[in-house]
Amino acid sequence: MTRLFLVLAALLLATATPAAAATAPPDVDGYVRAYLDHTGLPGAAVAVTHGGDVVRVAGYGHDAGGAPITASTRLPIASVSKSMTAFAVLRLAETGQLRLDEPVTRYLPDFRLADARGSRITVRMLLDQTSGMADSAFPDLKLAQPRTLAEAVTRLRDAPLASEPGAEFHYHNPNYEVAARIVEVVAGQPFAEYLRTRLFGPLGMTASGTVDAPPAGTTGYVRAFGIEVPVSEPDWFTGGSHGVLTTAQDLAKWLIAQRDGGGVLSPASAALAHTPAPGRGYALGWTVRDGRVSHTGDWFSHTAAQVLLPGGYGIAVVTNVGMALDNEAELLAQGIAGVLTGGSPDVSWPAGVIADWVLGALALIAVGLAVVGVRRARRKPRWWRVAPPLLPLGVLAFLPQLLGAVFAGRQGTYAQVLYVWPGLVIALGVAAAAGGSVAVARVSALVSGTRARDQEQSGETRGEHRWVSANRPSAS
Repeated sequence: MTRLFLVLAALLLATATPAAAATAPPDVDGYVRAYLDHTGLPGAAVAVTHGGDVVRVAGYGHDAGGAPITASTRLPIASVSKSMTAFAVLRLAETGQLRLDEPVTRYLPDFRLADARGSRITVRMLLDQTSGMADSAFPDLKLAQPRTLAEAVTRLRDAPLASEPGAEFHYHNPNYEVAARIVEVVAGQPFAEYLRTRLFGPLGMTASGTVDAPPAGTTGYVRAFGIEVPVSEPDWFTGGSHGVLTTAQDLAKWLIAQRDGGGVLSPASAALAHTPAPGRGYALGWTVRDGRVSHTGDWFSHTAAQVLLPGGYGIAVVTNVGMALDNEAELLAQGIAGVLTGGSPDVSWPAGVIADWVLGALALIAVGLAVVGVRRARRKPRWWRVAPPLLPLGVLAFLPQLLGAVFAGRQGTYAQVLYVWPGLVIALGVAAAAGGSVAVARVSALVSGTRARDQEQSGETRGEHRWVSANRPSAS
């Protein structure tokens, strides 16, 4: 009988071992390297966790100075910072120092808007972006930037509301600037110090910190027609809403803390951060869609993304290519999610690069049509034909406003648009110059034709006068 059991055990082991060996671990590293090789993405930092375990932390490629990016390279995570600001506020709520559904004015008496309804904005409304403040009403990026969180609050005295507080979702950075100011006033210490001692320190995120403006010398890349162009990050206010600098190693600790609060928050408060109100898709610093909890972030020279998958995986990605038509860190994170869930995601060009190629082709076509148009300008010139070639110039003149209408009211300056979509600005500039040359040629032809007709008519008049004088009867 004992021998029979031994034989059966051996057979079970023999059949189980090949099956286990056949299940290879997800090749996150291979996918990321393939993505960088195919798209030309200069560099990325990646953290992947599962439950309480770190699956992968690594850096890939290089920074704008040519140095290798590693798991310990400090990079900006932009608006992924919002989830950390929300954690800080929730910690104060847990300790009884504030209540989420109390008006902001209870904690910040100097919080005033141009709209009296602003007094009804609660702390929770800041965190779930339903305060009624919006870029469409207060174009934050186009305005003079504050230097401190206190200034960020006081400058809102000129801000109207886009909707009733609590009624609609409007993604707006000042919501989180006000939330961060609440943290430092209620806690009685600078926001950066509070994060360091109450969030980053307890989680072991020793390389992490937050800034009110990009550090001098921060450089990354923008893409134009598939070419990576190194740029310096412009000087703008990032405090509270998108100012955290961290590493892939620290992001792994942050992802793990999302399971149960990591000792910073209770499991209930951590779950609250990931749970939107009924009928909404934005929780407290996190977006929830199709079972995935995520958030992206954009600087002009870097992008970031974090994703929590239903199966317990956490993903964080930071890249050194800035905001564009698509967030490259988000694309990479989605691909990694596909690898982790058993898929075989394709490595393809970002939509922004493809759009640039299309725009470049259209710009070249515009140049060709302009050459033809200038040559034919003298054929049947008409005044109404002057305006159509000037259409690209009109689009270029109002480009920030037009893009604001497309991107939920988020308007920027021409310089910021050039950072975000240089290919569009260049293509429109070429098309505008081409159309302008045709318009000038047509105006010139019209003016020349008018002068020629005037001269012809003048000559005919003089000829008639001479004929009349020659044939006038003499007085005798």
